Amino acid sequence: MTSTRVTTPDSGSRTAGTIPASASSGRATRTGAAAPASTRTLLACGVAAAPVFGIVSLAQAFTRAGFDLLRHPLSMLSTGDLGWLQISNFLVTAALTVAGAVGLRRVMRGLQGGTWAPRLILVQGLMMAASGVFVLDPGDGFPAGTPAGPGTMSWHGLLHLASGSVAFAALAAACFVLGRHYSRAGRSGHAFTSRLGGLAVVLGNGWAMSGGWAGSLALCVGVLTAMAWLSVVAATKRAALAG
Repeated sequence: MTSTRVTTPDSGSRTAGTIPASASSGRATRTGAAAPASTRTLLACGVAAAPVFGIVSLAQAFTRAGFDLLRHPLSMLSTGDLGWLQISNFLVTAALTVAGAVGLRRVMRGLQGGTWAPRLILVQGLMMAASGVFVLDPGDGFPAGTPAGPGTMSWHGLLHLASGSVAFAALAAACFVLGRHYSRAGRSGHAFTSRLGGLAVVLGNGWAMSGGWAGSLALCVGVLTAMAWLSVVAATKRAALAG
């Protein structure tokens, strides 16, 4: 048994009561062990988000008949008989991204960018989920047998474009916020890479929206670059917990 003494401004120290030492230390040990473990799991989800999305998307891009990465956005893989693969890819990646955002919020609490970077990544994840639910319309010869040209835009196609635009904006903004975070921390290399990732999204999306040659490829490279950097950020934050 141990006695706990509490110090108050007006009365000095007094005995608050007797607490079993085993119960007190047991609660502290369980709480202290559980929180870092759950945070590491959440950050591991953030690490996995970009590889999962990139590998599943590119594997389909290079194997599905009629798909041309120079002309077709990765979202168009959600159409056709195998469209469920990309829809699932969007939803799984969205869940991993949201979990990663929660993990980053925990480890960045109180730091520069610790509020807005996780919030923006959370928005990106939610909009990816919306992009999986609201499927883009077939067009421009894909899936195989679809007439050439843009085709007809449905309501769900419009919602897909809207949610995608918000996701790209949130992804780019998160990278820029992380750039400031690392700059304030004196990590110039990480700050530069963060800003480069944000710029890649802005330029890739802008080029694609302007109708530039290989716009879909430019957008793909920009988005995957920024997502890959967010995975690296989650990995470094997770490694810091173990250190």
